[in-house]
Amino acid sequence: MIKSLRNALVVSPHTEGTDLTLLHFIRTLKQRYQAMVDLDSRSTGTLSMNLEALLPSLDLAEATIEKSQLKESSKDHYRHITVIGPTQAGKSTMINWLVGESVATASPLAGYTVHPQGFAFGPSPLSEEAIAGYFKGYQRIPRSSLHANDLHAFSLESLSSLGTSLNDVVLWDTPDFDSVDSTRYQHAVLRVAALSDLLLITLSKDKYGDLSVWEFLKLIEPLGQPTTLIINKTDPDARAILLKSLEEKWRQFRADPLPEIITFPYWSEAERSSHESDCHQLLIDALRRLRESRQAKPQDPPTLRLIKSHWTSWTAPILLEHGFETQWQERLDRIQKDAIDRYQRDYLNHPNHYETFQKALAELLTLLEIPGLGGALVAARSVVTWPVKQLSKMGRLASGMGSDSQGSEVLMLNQLAQHAMIEISESVLLARTQDPLEQRWWDNMRMRLVSQRPEILNAFETASKAYATDFQPEIDQTARGLYEHLQEHPVVLNTLRATRVTTDAAALAVALHTGGIGVQDFVIAPAMLSLTSILAEGALGHYMNRAQTQLQQRQLEAVRRLFKESIINPLKSLPLEMDPSLRIGISPQTLTSIKELL
Repeated sequence: MIKSLRNALVVSPHTEGTDLTLLHFIRTLKQRYQAMVDLDSRSTGTLSMNLEALLPSLDLAEATIEKSQLKESSKDHYRHITVIGPTQAGKSTMINWLVGESVATASPLAGYTVHPQGFAFGPSPLSEEAIAGYFKGYQRIPRSSLHANDLHAFSLESLSSLGTSLNDVVLWDTPDFDSVDSTRYQHAVLRVAALSDLLLITLSKDKYGDLSVWEFLKLIEPLGQPTTLIINKTDPDARAILLKSLEEKWRQFRADPLPEIITFPYWSEAERSSHESDCHQLLIDALRRLRESRQAKPQDPPTLRLIKSHWTSWTAPILLEHGFETQWQERLDRIQKDAIDRYQRDYLNHPNHYETFQKALAELLTLLEIPGLGGALVAARSVVTWPVKQLSKMGRLASGMGSDSQGSEVLMLNQLAQHAMIEISESVLLARTQDPLEQRWWDNMRMRLVSQRPEILNAFETASKAYATDFQPEIDQTARGLYEHLQEHPVVLNTLRATRVTTDAAALAVALHTGGIGVQDFVIAPAMLSLTSILAEGALGHYMNRAQTQLQQRQLEAVRRLFKESIINPLKSLPLEMDPSLRIGISPQTLTSIKELL
């Protein structure tokens, strides 16, 4: 009779690839939330209530996908019928009535049954190994050997010899889902619930109104399993009032139609024994009606219905974390903009502090071959190989120029880096929120900033020096461009070569390259100021202004890259380097790709 129930349970097509992707996502999410709950339970406990409430639905979703995989891989034709319910509702009694024999141990004690217990009725072969694989992490143990202290166990026994009217059915007795210790074995209850093809929800007149009961019934609603409600231990005189109240509760928590309700009155032990045969037939007939009922086929398979119903609550912490990371990136963007603005204001566009173009003029002067200075230039050039880039490198190795030529700009860059680190640290230190998840995120960022700050600043100092060296070819290129433009104007070029001011400035350039003076002394020397005025007023003036502007633009881009690569990128990666137990770590791209599957 029960065999034909499989014809009424049609699952919508669902590709294996989608199942695997969703399963990986759900497992990852459950693992991350569980790790955060475990960590939090050892410290403040402020997050546990929020995240722990999401774990049951994730457990159920994981089990639902694995149930579909079990059905695809298993060759048997068995249907799984589960009796489920709260404490002392009479679940084991219902099992015994269904079977017509005493196979499940009933007890008046709450939480007496703490393991899933399956009873298989043939005659067809049962894929016991596949079912054992479905209960991953649980050891299959004979029912007589189950121990209350070992919750990671289940039993599955073949009772085909009993001559029951059940055929090709696995009947499951389940632990209570509302007892004080139910959280310890809730995972097992949800796994059996997901496995079920038919549900017999057993309640009692004392427990049917409990919030925990209806929260559980709401949780499993998306599975859409054919269901019968059994109300045990009722008062016949109050049956009508009880049914009305039950219907109101169902409509309050569930959107699907109210299923068939069967009631059993409260009986003494002697009375119950005399009614067992009638109860057996009543339950068997209820299963037959359940099989023959025409239920509307939902558009989505159970997995998608379940995920869609919990998507908002599941992803709320993820979106919150994305918000933290967005805020972090916005702070970094502000820090970078502030540093670059300060660099432009205090150095690049500052008339007294900007010295890079003066270095280009110094390179230009070494190219002019000023009479009377040829010997000095030849002597300077003989120290290293031409071109001027190598000459200038020699000068930078000298103590005077080495500290001054790099130091002025590099010192400012390192000061800006230190200011940026102080500013970002203060912004994180002042971050205060009422949300415990957000507060813990920012607190962890603050600790990471404290530990990483010396390393980042040291790396930036090294990078800034490398930048100053690597940018020298740009200065050389500007000087050569100026010289080539002068060659197009031989009159001006010859005039410069014959000018005393130019000669004096060239002598300063030699001193600069050989380490005799620093850049600041070179810039403010009267000969250089006069030469700059001559160049600005002559035919080279317009070209010189354009060359300086282009050099500044290239320099600005180089400094912007320096800050991004040596300050912003290391800071940007800090959230990714958090302890996995402190962050969920599911990217917006991953979340979008999963949502597109729904």
